[in-house]
Amino acid sequence: MMKQRKQFTGMPSKHLLTIMSIVCLVLFSFSYATGVSVGPLNVLTSYFFVPIQKGIDVIGSSISISAADTKTKEELIAENEMLRAEVEELTNKLNNTQVKQRELETLQKLYQLDQTYFDYETTGARIIARGTTNWFNTFTIDKGASDGVKIDMNIIADGGLVGIVTEVGDNYSIVRSIVDDTSNVSATISSTEDNCIVSGSLIEMTANNMITFSDLDDDENKVAIGDAVITSNISDKYLPGILIGYISYLQNDSNDLTKSGKITPVVDFKHLSDVLIIMEIKEIY
Repeated sequence: MMKQRKQFTGMPSKHLLTIMSIVCLVLFSFSYATGVSVGPLNVLTSYFFVPIQKGIDVIGSSISISAADTKTKEELIAENEMLRAEVEELTNKLNNTQVKQRELETLQKLYQLDQTYFDYETTGARIIARGTTNWFNTFTIDKGASDGVKIDMNIIADGGLVGIVTEVGDNYSIVRSIVDDTSNVSATISSTEDNCIVSGSLIEMTANNMITFSDLDDDENKVAIGDAVITSNISDKYLPGILIGYISYLQNDSNDLTKSGKITPVVDFKHLSDVLIIMEIKEIY
């Protein structure tokens, strides 16, 4: 008897653990199949199987939530890309609409200008190049000899005089504007019909957005700031009655016989894009 007990207690622990595990499983199966409650088994289950089940549930829930989050992120990324594409498309449409609106406004201005100088036959032209300065003091247009353009034809835009054609190719022409340093225009004060010479000045344009005038004979002191200045009848190249700008500064010359000053041009010489060519040349009698 003592010998058998010794053999049992001397059994290796791993074998004993295996036997106990098998017994627990048998009891668990028996309890599950018959519905008979086994107290020790319930205690064992509560300490052993329940925590394992909870751990499995937590892991399963985490995997489920992670999968749902991943799906949501993918959907958000797809929606974001779709919205971005829609925004880009709408932006392009808006830009195209704005460009067309500006072109329409330019054409409307040219039409109004054409109606203002309806006595002259005109044709539209687009500026395709300009000089090296920030101003359109010299530039190239897309009309030339094949379109009937000739040297000394006058160019207008923005309601007034831009300049004159100085060179003509088959499909292009070069224009010198009235703000160029080499430009001189015989002009008249519209309110008094007193004559003067309007000269271009890039320095004045850069500093004050103005050009200069000189040799104004105003004995009766009728000329005032704000008076309109137009091309005169006595000009050898410029057609008469084209608006140049408005007097912004006036002073007496040192000889006390003439006056000089500055004019703000009616044309925006920084943002020209389209112009009208007057299709006739000033006739000299």
